[in-house]
Amino acid sequence: MSEIKTPTGNTYYPVIGLEIHAELNTASKMFSSSKNDPDEITPNENINPIDLGHPGTLPAINQKAVEHMIKIGLSVNGKIANFTEFDRKNYFYPDIPKGYQISQYKYPIVSGGELNGVAITRIHLEEDTGLSKHDRGDFSLVDFNRAGVPLMELVTEPVITSAKEATDFAKELQLLLRYLGVGEANMEKGEMRVEANISVSKEKGKFGTKVEVKNLNSFKTVEKAIEFELDRMITLYEAGAESEIVQETRGWDESKQKTFSQRKKETSDDYRYFPEPDLPKLYLHELFDLEKLAEGLPEIPSQLRVRFKEQYSLADKDVEIYVQNRELAQYLEKVAEKISDITTLTKASNFILSDIVYILDSEDGAQMPTLDAFVAIVKLFTSDQITSRGAKDMLLLAMTSISDINPEQYANEHGLIQKNNSDELKPVIEKIIADNPKVVEEYKAGKESVLQFFLGQIMKETKGSANPKMCMDLLKEMLA
Repeated sequence: MSEIKTPTGNTYYPVIGLEIHAELNTASKMFSSSKNDPDEITPNENINPIDLGHPGTLPAINQKAVEHMIKIGLSVNGKIANFTEFDRKNYFYPDIPKGYQISQYKYPIVSGGELNGVAITRIHLEEDTGLSKHDRGDFSLVDFNRAGVPLMELVTEPVITSAKEATDFAKELQLLLRYLGVGEANMEKGEMRVEANISVSKEKGKFGTKVEVKNLNSFKTVEKAIEFELDRMITLYEAGAESEIVQETRGWDESKQKTFSQRKKETSDDYRYFPEPDLPKLYLHELFDLEKLAEGLPEIPSQLRVRFKEQYSLADKDVEIYVQNRELAQYLEKVAEKISDITTLTKASNFILSDIVYILDSEDGAQMPTLDAFVAIVKLFTSDQITSRGAKDMLLLAMTSISDINPEQYANEHGLIQKNNSDELKPVIEKIIADNPKVVEEYKAGKESVLQFFLGQIMKETKGSANPKMCMDLLKEMLA
């Protein structure tokens, strides 16, 4: 959606840019030796004098965090700076113990790049703040466990034109960070936060007055907040009150499902940036082997999509399920090593995405079937030796109660091998036809749907072991 038309006939053009913060996986914090543990529940457990900004303390740069940033930059085809430095961003909140945040301003680690079709302006590295807690009634407390955790900030170009496009970008970034192993970006834990810069204009290619909606902590909230702001701005335009749209920071009220004004938007001058005097300048091309880092990058989501579609001839919707679930993707890869026929592999994929996923979700304690058992079940099914029902039943057993199942042996012992011998099936079919003369008359009168009745009776008589296709062919022949 690049434009919005209103009932009055007016056309508006949304312009959206995102600023996304994501915590990075490192053993220690950005500038201290304190543990970086997003799962710590005891307040102020992982802190030291550096995190709290005590006088006389000196920060030291976390090399692994810088390396993570380079990997991210390389993955989005951004330019990795040679010279970079850290800056002090001055502002005063209770959760900023030093009275400033160590961030980057003029010389970010990554410039440019693209992800999910959206151009990226920059990606820089900074430290996270503490966490204010307002659940004590008439006073607040601050937990500094998060203070100093390495924090990536990615800024997009203002080229996004819809709430869905913005949400899709944020989801793709989360996936990328997980594939690279540099961060989990769990929004429910506050490890990834989205801020949206939103404006609308009556003229395509022009910017309206920009509003920033901060600290959106779920993908659903990102989409709702952007949609609300676009509706709010367009409503003001339609009423001739566009002057009420001012540059400001707004928050999202989950209970009211609307944004609200927080404060006038700060500019970079308000933060009084200046180079951090206690940290050295960095020359990344000399400190890191960029070529080696690029060669060591894992396959990223966009690459996996292309490969799975081309290599396994999967539908787009199936490919996306594998991209979102790396465990399933890795399992399919192992199956593909044992099944070379693409038709058989497609059926195997269908079993994975339907039956295996369903069993994992619905059965307590269910585990992925062993590779050998699953491949054996698929081959028995695709060679018409067992029915779909038989395959599903054995999969359930393999995932819940008989992990070391031998599918071929089990199928033989429990009568699951399909009867594919017409000489064996004909007497059964003849008897069922003879026992149901009225149904035969209905069929001969043109009611072909009764064939399903006959097939059901045959499967009941053979305990599900008859080949359905062969039975249907024999039925039509014998009823002619």
